[in-house]
Amino acid sequence: MRHPNVPESLEGWWILHRMFAFERSAFSALSRKKRGRSVQDAQQLLAQLAGSDDGDVGLAQLVGHKADLMLTHYARTFDGLAQAQSAVDHLELANFLEPRDSFVSVLELGLYEATARIHDELGRRELKPYSPEWNAAFDALLGEQEHNPRNAGRLWAKIPPRRYVCFYPMDKLRGETVNWYTLPYAERARMMVEHGKIGRSFHGLVTQVISGAIGYDDWEWGVDLYADDPLVFKKLIYEMRFDAASAKYALFGEFFSGIQFSPKNLNEFFSGSGLPALVN
Repeated sequence: MRHPNVPESLEGWWILHRMFAFERSAFSALSRKKRGRSVQDAQQLLAQLAGSDDGDVGLAQLVGHKADLMLTHYARTFDGLAQAQSAVDHLELANFLEPRDSFVSVLELGLYEATARIHDELGRRELKPYSPEWNAAFDALLGEQEHNPRNAGRLWAKIPPRRYVCFYPMDKLRGETVNWYTLPYAERARMMVEHGKIGRSFHGLVTQVISGAIGYDDWEWGVDLYADDPLVFKKLIYEMRFDAASAKYALFGEFFSGIQFSPKNLNEFFSGSGLPALVN
């Protein structure tokens, strides 16, 4: 039975973020031949993962002390994430990558507005809530959302090929006096609509990927932002802090920001010979 206060969602790619510190001095101590071979093996694996219809991989050189490298894996199945993790861990380069953080989630499209419309439609049909007939009609209407071309495209889009990336986890507040999850559905839906309007005002400047992590990690959601100008991250996030959904009910984890680059330019990152480029 569906809880009447719970908004439905659609799920797409499974997503794994992994942040590493790079032990540059130990890597540099290898012979040139060993360095070249280890980088070449990693390039081949990452290019294979990025070119697969069943997944994708993003690379980012992180800026700051928290970590040096972020790998973002997409997979159609949870098992696919485990396979990608294992494959990377078996690379020779993994000996020089120290895990600093990770985040497991699944790409999510929230359906606050659509869920409310479905409930209204079933009410007009005078179906008994949560009866077999009601559930069947609900599933049919929800299926229309999943097969909507716009939604399907967002659920299974590859990692946005934009130069700059910002990732952070977040929760909705569950305090004793201020608790997102005790608010009436209509009030939460209203705030999320207003929250979404801010994001849409940055259309074309930033690509946003929201993933759900409830049951998979310590935070409830992950947010990836991709842009061609890193200043957009500050402007978007700062503006969103002023709407009620964030100002009163949001908690944020650590932020990771950096520069995306292509697997074919992996050597530039590991050698330190230059800033690796992103080739679309």
